Amino acid sequence: MPQIQLLDGKKIPFTKSISGLELTKKISKTLEKTALIMEVDGQLKDLSYEITKDSKVRIITPKDKEGLEVLRHDAAHIMAMAVQELFPGTQVTIGPVIENGFYYDFAREEPFTSTDLNKIEKKMSEIIDKDVKTRREVWGRDKAIDHFKKIGEKYKAEIIESIPKDEELSIYHHGDTWHDLCRGPHLASSSKIGKAFKLTKVSGAYWRGDSNNEMLQRIYGTCWSSKQELDDYLNRLEEAEKRDHRKLGKEMDLFHFREESPGSVFWHEKGWALFQRLIEYMRMKQRLAGYKEINTPELLDKTLWEKSGHWEKFGEHMFTSETPDEKIFAIKPMNCPGCVQVFNQGLKSYRDLPLKLSEFGKVHRYEPSGALHGLLRVRAFTQDDAHIFCTEEQITEESLSVTNLILEIYKDLGFENVILKYSDRPEKRVGDDKIWDKSEAALLSAIKKSKLEYTINKGEGAFYGPKIEFVLRDAIGRDWQCGTLQVDLNLPERLGATFIDKDGTKKVPVMLHRALFGSLERFIGILIENYAGKLPFWLSPAQAVVCSIAEDNNDYVKKLFEDLFKEGIKCEVDLRNEKISYKIRDHSLAKIPMIIVCGKKEVADKTVTIRNLGSEKQETIKREDLIKNMLQKNKLPLN
Repeated sequence: MPQIQLLDGKKIPFTKSISGLELTKKISKTLEKTALIMEVDGQLKDLSYEITKDSKVRIITPKDKEGLEVLRHDAAHIMAMAVQELFPGTQVTIGPVIENGFYYDFAREEPFTSTDLNKIEKKMSEIIDKDVKTRREVWGRDKAIDHFKKIGEKYKAEIIESIPKDEELSIYHHGDTWHDLCRGPHLASSSKIGKAFKLTKVSGAYWRGDSNNEMLQRIYGTCWSSKQELDDYLNRLEEAEKRDHRKLGKEMDLFHFREESPGSVFWHEKGWALFQRLIEYMRMKQRLAGYKEINTPELLDKTLWEKSGHWEKFGEHMFTSETPDEKIFAIKPMNCPGCVQVFNQGLKSYRDLPLKLSEFGKVHRYEPSGALHGLLRVRAFTQDDAHIFCTEEQITEESLSVTNLILEIYKDLGFENVILKYSDRPEKRVGDDKIWDKSEAALLSAIKKSKLEYTINKGEGAFYGPKIEFVLRDAIGRDWQCGTLQVDLNLPERLGATFIDKDGTKKVPVMLHRALFGSLERFIGILIENYAGKLPFWLSPAQAVVCSIAEDNNDYVKKLFEDLFKEGIKCEVDLRNEKISYKIRDHSLAKIPMIIVCGKKEVADKTVTIRNLGSEKQETIKREDLIKNMLQKNKLPLN
């Protein structure tokens, strides 16, 4: 007879097997109402599952991460059910849970419209109101394939044919007529989903993500545990649309993309000024932290990538070229092997360690065209990479040093809400367990000393060492994974890196891989969206514009522009024969931080009138005070 141990440690004995639903009734009426699924000995189960032996059980409610995921999973099923009721002949394929929601891919000749989405939402609400019950069945492989082929669901039959033969096939029925292949778990009935859902958009998607296959239609939706959470999310989506870096990039004249080079950025003058200013800041921070900047070739022989192990694990994402003498070269997708070659030049002693080599290296990685997304997902990008060669004893200190540097930089750029994700040793790995113990302890120590919130991703480290991921939260609550710190116990040995230790013997150094932004292109996209284009003065690619009110003021405007330019202020001049109100609107749209207006009175008094971006107020100050204030605001934040 089973004895159930609950999350709080309480143990409840039963004289016979018991289902999850019955268990929630025994615990409390409140839990019976809020329970969605349960975890039995670490495995998620439907509440209909019968517990027959002693088990540890956790009842999952909408407050839990798994609870929110099952709400979204059921919403996806009910959406597919609604689609097939409204549009007979439509085939369903796959419908997973994703971040903040779910989607389902459908095979249908006619395209779905926004009106169709409204109809589908209404039908979903009707199904939820009917509270259709959920039932799970286990089918034999042949029965499942024959059944789905018979009812015209060829995609579903193809999925089943690709599932390993020893894997159990579960079919979930929602009501009497609709069913789908699914691992589960699922809610006991449709009313548990609630009404906090919304279908958001339709897009194209290739079957199984392969561009050689047919195009399907993907309907996206979101689902939350309360109406307030749904409204908050939709408001964030609306705000995110306003902040879209692609839209702002066009308004601010920063960059564009072309089909001739997909996933590569065409930087305009202002965008390139922003890019270079960010590098200037980073370069200074790294010099102060003891880094030595290097640069390595973008094109390297295939043999080096084979030796490093990247060819086997990353080859399909690399761009290659064959020369007339039949040598194969690859455009580097990462900077690590080239950096090791720099370390290998000349004899290194333990006195040289830690040796910190930084590089703003341009890398290229093949990404499917459907995955490209402005600056946030590209094929050609610049990594703010660094590799720290150190001894085993120095791992802790250097890990903490990197963590502190990353946090300083994020704070300077306006990101103070940072979460760390720590990933420890995977099942398949290289290196001695004693080294892994030291590496993991070093990274955890650095995290704890940072006093930041962190989560542990068990077994998700790289095969060569544990890692930390630094996640930023932006102004509207979105999380962005940017910086990384990884301990490498593999690559230095593979590429022959050594140093002479105190005892005169050759040792292999530990290699810390470190990126602060990850990709400069992506980080610039994040910055633009975080600030809604209103970048800090010191970072702005166009910091001020000097505008004349009338032609008589042009000489004064030109002289002021020249003086500001000589002081290193990124300034523009506007002598157009337009009304000043028009000029202010135009430059405000371009997100220029300061608009300087010069008219007859300003010329006479040797003053200027300034208006800061986002403010309706204007202020008249002395010309020399303007220059002094701007120079102060333009300093790099290096404290």
